Amino acid sequence: MANYVYIATSLDGYIATEDGDVDWLSEIPNPNNSDYGFNDFIQKIDAIVMGRNTFEKILSFGQWPYPKKVFVLSNKLKEIPEELTDKVEIIAGDIKSVTAGLNKRGFLNLYIDGGKTIQSFLKENLIDEMIITRIPILLGSGIPLFGKLEKPIRFDLVETEILDDLLVKSHYKITSK
Repeated sequence: MANYVYIATSLDGYIATEDGDVDWLSEIPNPNNSDYGFNDFIQKIDAIVMGRNTFEKILSFGQWPYPKKVFVLSNKLKEIPEELTDKVEIIAGDIKSVTAGLNKRGFLNLYIDGGKTIQSFLKENLIDEMIITRIPILLGSGIPLFGKLEKPIRFDLVETEILDDLLVKSHYKITSK
């Protein structure tokens, strides 16, 4: 049972521009049309947990990208588009209770996505592994991957890969809980 982060960030630590735009990610050359390991990653998780802002951004892409059940953390969102009702569920509550509830339902390995959601899980010390791909761009401002913490959380480096002589993908595991 583990909670994972799998995300891309600019060199200065942003996951999106201030208005939530992520178009800069698609501007990166991908000569081999690679998914950079995402398919392998998604196979080992049971479900995805994301915040409302991330969900709404993904809806704007047009085609639903996830083969696994998605749980959207939101107190404001009341309904899911009809074509996604079997793929997406709205959940609310504190992070620990939500995680425990999903684990009881058999969703043991969770992919945590979205800046605020990742930050909330980190504040509760509920992230076990992070796979972060750094994109060689400085955005200067935007939505940060990390926020303020009450105390440091230590991770061990598992592996770092250089992809297409351009991207740096690093895999970290929490040192101890």
